[in-house]
Amino acid sequence: NDIFMEIPISFSEAALGAEIVAPTLRKPAKIKMPSGTQSGTIFRLKEQGIKGFESSKLGDQFVKVIINTPKSLSKKQKELFEELAKTDGKKGGKEGLFDGLKKHL
Repeated sequence: NDIFMEIPISFSEAALGAEIVAPTLRKPAKIKMPSGTQSGTIFRLKEQGIKGFESSKLGDQFVKVIINTPKSLSKKQKELFEELAKTDGKKGGKEGLFDGLKKHL
């Protein structure tokens, strides 16, 4: 009775938070995403699924957000991402296995 769907979102929507609209069987539903939403986060829309055969209970709709990474950037966008990369504190944007372990030792 449950419905599952994916909605692509932008990096800025995920980082800053946003309100997105998800289609449902009845009417579009607004979902308020908090800032820092991660790709793969699932939001539940209660009773937006399909009615059961043996009962009148409605299922839920689950909306999984997927961060859409741009395939090409404008010059301005590239400059802004390069500036952001300087502030995130990681070399090359990747952390090795042992770097992560060192934090917990």
